[in-house]
Amino acid sequence: MVEAIIEVDGLVKHYPLTQGVLFKKQVGAVKAVDGVDFVLNKGETLGIVGESGCGKSTVARMLVHLERPTAGLIKYKGEDITGLSGRALKAVRRNIQMVFQDPYTSLNPRMTVGDIIGEPYEIHPEAAPRGDRRRRVQDLLDVVGLNPEYVNRYPHQFSGGQRQRIGIARGLALRPEVIVADEPVSALDVSVQAQVINLLARLQKDFDLSYVFIAHDLSIVRHISDRVGVMYLGRIVETGRDEEIYDHPTHPYTQALLSAVPVPDPEAREHRERIILSGDVPSPTNVPSGCRFRTRCWKARERCALEVPLLAVPAVFRHVPGPAAHDSACHFAEETRVVPPEEPAGEAPDDLDEGGA
Repeated sequence: MVEAIIEVDGLVKHYPLTQGVLFKKQVGAVKAVDGVDFVLNKGETLGIVGESGCGKSTVARMLVHLERPTAGLIKYKGEDITGLSGRALKAVRRNIQMVFQDPYTSLNPRMTVGDIIGEPYEIHPEAAPRGDRRRRVQDLLDVVGLNPEYVNRYPHQFSGGQRQRIGIARGLALRPEVIVADEPVSALDVSVQAQVINLLARLQKDFDLSYVFIAHDLSIVRHISDRVGVMYLGRIVETGRDEEIYDHPTHPYTQALLSAVPVPDPEAREHRERIILSGDVPSPTNVPSGCRFRTRCWKARERCALEVPLLAVPAVFRHVPGPAAHDSACHFAEETRVVPPEEPAGEAPDDLDEGGA
């Protein structure tokens, strides 16, 4: 049976914009995350992809309570953990750990590797007896592929890939059930990326972990993920199993993202239609009404400006089993045409305004 370990319902994070020095007045808000829903099942990897600024990292930070949600719910094993604090939050954090994006700034340069990996035991002393901590730290170094004798070295004595392995070891110290990985390989060389991804895949099996894997590299997400959620401007616009998303995308934004993935086969590259989106991503302080992607979408019509599309299986696919039957937040997801020949990609109809709601 599939067991949900993390459930996110209507997650919102708005950062207020203020004016004035002495008497600050709120004049707006940055809508970094604006209604995100997803479920992470036990033992699986949920990949969240999207371009920079879409809210991926903010979602990750809210899952581990480094940011407090403005609204919405986060449930861990069916229990609402959104507003926890003190000892209750400390207990939950032991089971939900994070691996950060930058291995150069996420490790304290003044601490040895042994102190960095062993610090969780100082915060949660019940997790390991004091006399056994050094051995456990050395075991963790060995698990992530580093020499246990490096326990007294400092972060500057390691390469980027090795530093990220140290960050992973720190995340494993308390034997968590969930790891939130916020773009863990984006700062690494391509060859090192593959090594770290393979390490994460092996650790998932060895430690029975569930991953929320944040990235903007679609090929990496496909390699490691069981299910994928595509984010655009603070919302998830399409979600499904990896083969559903990559082989049968139904949302225009997902189609545009996948068309930009490099293809090594020259013949296949010649027959693939590249979708070039016009314009820039709208500001999160003034998002378009209705569908947020409509100002760049070739399918956009009047309905797109008036109604917010729900993240659901398109009506035409609800009674037709198959890979196309997955959730998509598009009024016209059932249309099979990718780019109409008479309309250049990315242009919206002239009768739709470009402003926010």
